[in-house]
Amino acid sequence: MSATMRDVARLAKVSIKTVSNVVNDYPHIRPETRARVEAAIEALGYRPNLSARGLRSGRTRVIGLAVPELRQNYFAELADSVIAAAEERQLSVVVGQHGGDRERETAILREGLRHTDGLLFSPERLGQEDQELFEVDYPLVLLGERIFGAPADHVAMHNTSAAQAAVEHLIERGRRRIALVGAHPDGRLGQVRPSDLRLAGYRRALTEADIPLDPTLERPVAPWHPQNGVDATRELIASGVEFDAVFALNDTLALGVLRALAEAGIAVPDQVAVIGFDNIDDGRFTVPSLSTVDTGRDDIAALA
Repeated sequence: MSATMRDVARLAKVSIKTVSNVVNDYPHIRPETRARVEAAIEALGYRPNLSARGLRSGRTRVIGLAVPELRQNYFAELADSVIAAAEERQLSVVVGQHGGDRERETAILREGLRHTDGLLFSPERLGQEDQELFEVDYPLVLLGERIFGAPADHVAMHNTSAAQAAVEHLIERGRRRIALVGAHPDGRLGQVRPSDLRLAGYRRALTEADIPLDPTLERPVAPWHPQNGVDATRELIASGVEFDAVFALNDTLALGVLRALAEAGIAVPDQVAVIGFDNIDDGRFTVPSLSTVDTGRDDIAALA
């Protein structure tokens, strides 16, 4: 069992109050007493109860990060970046995932993540119509592109212009039949979603290059998991639609695209060029290495 403050007090032969004073760095303690308590803490492996300390000080120095799911590489690597940025500021991080469940997202907003000083929150199901839910009594920073104009600080990325740049990169290399993998299945551009913003950038790049839009090249995929990238690319190949490049709306999908093309014996990039979005670590280890859009994940984490 974990050591308690009472165990430390017993071993150091002091009161529980004295142990608390040492843990909270109370200045008026005799050096020999402090040394005895610190030795007992070390011997027992005692770890202070952060939530209890927070009740006394008003701060826990712990922040929360709530994301859709850590199985998506981007969010796992975002969590890593947030933790690194927090450690530089002597903060700890509690990570939670809401799984894209609306009720869970609402509950996290209502309650925060327990015993934290504030929350970094990346919603998936809440939208523009839910702005009043973001009027909370704790520090909140929104991440992502689901909601704009909410009463909270917000750190976002340049989805549309970055997607346009990715497609322009393909066009500059002579590609004209550029498929897109990852459009939202309902195909609407009215709701604010990363897929819609990136689709808009894709279409803008083609239009400005005088390349006709071809709906057969836009492949809907949800969620953005590797197997769905595989399946969408297999369907694209089987359809007989000609294409010489693929823009995957995230790198996780792009990994699936590369797998399906390899299965079909299609050479990358000689026959079909592929570019993704997010710059996840795994993209450096594909053959060939995945071209991608760097979203500035570390900068997003540090700013948030």
